[in-house]
Formats: sequence, C-alpha cells, structure tokens
Amino acid sequence: MDQYVIKGGNPLVGEVEIGGAKNAALAIITAAIMTDETVTLENIPDVSDINALLGAISFIGAVVERVDRHTVRINGSTISGSSVDYDLIKKIRASYYLLGALIGKYKKAEVPLPGGCTIGSRPIDQHLKGLEAMGVDIKIEHGDIIAEASELRGAHIFLDMASVGATINIMMAATMARGKTIIENAAREPHVVDAANFLNSMGANIKGAGTEVIRIRGVQKLHKTTYSIVPDMIEAGTYMVAAAATGGDVTVTNVIPKHLEAISAKLKEIGCTVEEFDDAVRVASDGRRLKRTQVKTLPYPGFPTDMQPQIAALLTRSLGTSIITENIFDSRFKYVDELVRMGASIKVKGDSAIITGCEKLTGARVEAPDLRAGAALVIAALSAEGVSVVEDIVYIQRGYEDFDLKLKRLGADITGVDSTRFFRKKNEVQIS
Repeated sequence: MDQYVIKGGNPLVGEVEIGGAKNAALAIITAAIMTDETVTLENIPDVSDINALLGAISFIGAVVERVDRHTVRINGSTISGSSVDYDLIKKIRASYYLLGALIGKYKKAEVPLPGGCTIGSRPIDQHLKGLEAMGVDIKIEHGDIIAEASELRGAHIFLDMASVGATINIMMAATMARGKTIIENAAREPHVVDAANFLNSMGANIKGAGTEVIRIRGVQKLHKTTYSIVPDMIEAGTYMVAAAATGGDVTVTNVIPKHLEAISAKLKEIGCTVEEFDDAVRVASDGRRLKRTQVKTLPYPGFPTDMQPQIAALLTRSLGTSIITENIFDSRFKYVDELVRMGASIKVKGDSAIITGCEKLTGARVEAPDLRAGAALVIAALSAEGVSVVEDIVYIQRGYEDFDLKLKRLGADITGVDSTRFFRKKNEVQIS
C-alpha cells in the first residue's frame, strides 16, 4: 500500500501500546556488531528503517537472526569487510552510525553519505571533527566517507552543537579507543542514554550520558548481552497529539512519562487533560477548540523537533494565532502547503510558522514530504471533515509500526490502499 484513505471526524478513544524507539534501535543495532559475541536485542520496532539497517549489517557479514517480530540476535564475528553497500543504506539517515561502530572495532570504514528525509541541511561535520580528533584520517570520495586510523586514541572533544548523531558516533568509536575521551556539549536525548547503557551492558566504560559531559574510557573488547530498547517518545507523542486533535481520550502505554514532559506540558497549556502514571500517559480533550501557544524546538529536554509538524497540525484549529519556531533543522516546514490544501491558515517566515486557527479543516489529497510531516498530515486528516488521501506513506512506514492498525483500534476510519486500485468521485471513496 502507498496511500492512507482517511475519513475524519471520529474521536480517538482507548489505549495504544508504544513500541521501541526507532532512533535508539538504529544506534544500538550498529553498536551490536562491535563485539564478536552474540547480542540479543528486544523491543525492536518493525519499521522499514530498522529492516534496511539489519540488511546492511548482514551484507557486510554479520549474522542476523529474527527470533520474533521484535527480537533479533546479531553476531558480528563473521563481518568480512568494512564497506557498506549504498543501495541498502541510502535511505537511512542513521547510516552514519556504522562509521563509529566500524572505526571502533576495525579502525577503518567506508560508509555512504547518509540519506533519509529531506528536511533541510543536516551536516555531519561534528561527527568527522570528533573522529579526526581521535586520530582518524577521513576523506570523501564518490559519495562515500572513507575513514581509517592506525591507532584510535582518546581525545577531548567539544561539539559546536549538541548533535545526537555526533555524540553517539563519537561515543561508539571512543568505546574501543586507547585512553580516555571526553565529549563536551554532548546531546542528552533518551536515545543517547539508551545507546550508552547498551554499550555499558557489553562492557564499555561510559559515564555521564544524559548530561552535557560524557566520559569514556576505552576497553579492548566488548562482550555479549541481552538488551531491551527504550520506548519511542516520538511515537507516543504522535498519538498524544492525535488524541488532542480529534477531541479524544487516549492512554499511551509502555512509555517513560519523563521523556514526554515537554509534549505533556504544551498539551496542558493549550487546554488538554494530561495524566501521568508509572508507565503510561493519558491525554483527553473535550472536543472544543484548544488555546493558542508558542512552540520552540530545542535539544532535549526541550520540545523535540520530531514533534514539530504534529503539533502544527493540532494548532491549525486552535483559537487565535500560534507561532512555531524551528531551531534544530532548516526547511522543516515542507508540510505547510499540504495543510493549507486542507484549509489551514499558515505563513512561514524564516524559521517560524505563524498559524491562525481555523474553524475546520476539510478533506483533501495530500503528499507526505517526510516521516514526521506524514504523521502530521494523518493527524490533520483525522480531525478534518470529509475524506482525505495521504500519499507517499512509505515515509511514515519508516518510523511507525502498524500506524493505520493502531489508529483503527482507537476508532479512526483509516484504510491503507494501493494507489493503482483507488479512485474517488466527488466525496465518496470506493476500493475496487
């Protein structure tokens, strides 16, 4: 299927279980090849990004065994090369994690420049700066990052920005470097902490993950472990916002409420009821129009950039004018034209989107420009009058497992279809 056909107007009600964090799993899967012993990973999300990465590490020789849908065993002892196939990895932004993992273990790597969603410039200069400080020679040729080190040594590295990817990449390489590495201005996101906890469970010596300063003392080798991936805070946040947008009442389970505090606080601010439990969060809205607000994306624990499009969809129907300022990535407002097609009033000025709440959205045919924007368009369609068609859902499938099925269980009228079998006449949908 490559489209969602959605009839809006149904409040989402019920419980939804959140899976493992895609962003944490991508880093941890690559780190798993750094030992020659078998690693068992649990709570792995079954999404296309994860499956592509498993295929890529299998291509270079790792043994990958699917125990069940959410459990995988990985053994990196049979890896025969350090060159990663472009076709297998080109669509995944996190392909750069293979750089740190392979450099850490083999002192050499050849990895394609990363792909993923086209949401603006996301340079990897901080990754390369950190690795070069540790003695890695790096050159870029024919679209590949070619890296090699005669000896990997610890270094004192100050990141110019708190980059999640750079923090994890440097941390992986430093795990098996000689001596001590200090990363200052390190990213503090939950998946950074999860990657560090995983590496420590394999015998690494990492301290300070979750703070601005991470200290790593290199070890000679890593060993086997069994590890469960942290819950996905962005998946959870998406369902929380969908509940608010549809005037629903949804409890998201298998979450860490502290990871969701920035999202919860913003939903409370605009008039939602938010209740926190040990491993669940409930979001309820009475269906009345919510209040306006201002949102500024910031590194964790600030409001996450990966929730920016979703809350924009919610605010299209708020009372008054809201402003969203994107401080992490440029060009992350590509979804705006699609929301305007549904009746939203949004103007983009520089790094800000000015949203004037409207009485209603109406169904339209829209295209998902990237992963989180695609989720935002689904949220808008769920709250709109009439039928919407969301195209290019391959982006959504990169990061949301069973998105349509989970929404259906909450009462959404959503169907995944093949575009070659879809046609619409006036405001009616038929599937042949």
